[in-house]
Amino acid sequence: MFKDVIGTSMLKKAQDVGAVEFSIINLRDFGIGNRKTLDDTPYGGGDGMVLRPEPMFEAIEFAKKQDSEAVVVLPTPRGELYKQSNAKEFAASGKGLIIFCPRYEGYDERVTTVVDKQFCIGNYVLTGGEIPAMVIFDSVVRLLPGVLGGEHSVDFESFQDDDLSIEHPQYTRPAEYRGLSVPEVLLSGNHQQISKFRK
Repeated sequence: MFKDVIGTSMLKKAQDVGAVEFSIINLRDFGIGNRKTLDDTPYGGGDGMVLRPEPMFEAIEFAKKQDSEAVVVLPTPRGELYKQSNAKEFAASGKGLIIFCPRYEGYDERVTTVVDKQFCIGNYVLTGGEIPAMVIFDSVVRLLPGVLGGEHSVDFESFQDDDLSIEHPQYTRPAEYRGLSVPEVLLSGNHQQISKFRK
């Protein structure tokens, strides 16, 4: 799932300019026994299967050997709401991220003892942690120097201070399309009025 995502657009550019390196670790490589088992039934009963601690601990330890200073992140409904300020903090830290992707009914809770940060990307349920991981690393990588084109590209965006402010509407040519016109102020050349409109 990750290879196509990290191989296109800004994530590919980020790798090309040396701003980031990605390493994909397959949890199955740390599975138990000949069948490389990853999960088991939950203690106390209930539906679904739970990721066992052994593969999770071993995979995270393996990742930590590659980058001992990396921050271990767990996408989980119990985590704090992931915000732009978290992306900025990660981008500015200079540290790597190890994003563990849970699956099935969940994970053995003991893995949280080796996790640094727990985040929730929204109040809904997904089939696994891969999409939240992509959300997190995409939001961080685009903030790294040299990834986006403009010098101030990330300075005037939505959610800059976690205050839910949204960037102004954008328009481009043609000035009129299917009876829909660009606001006159944007065509005026009056930069003071344009700035006021955008605010």
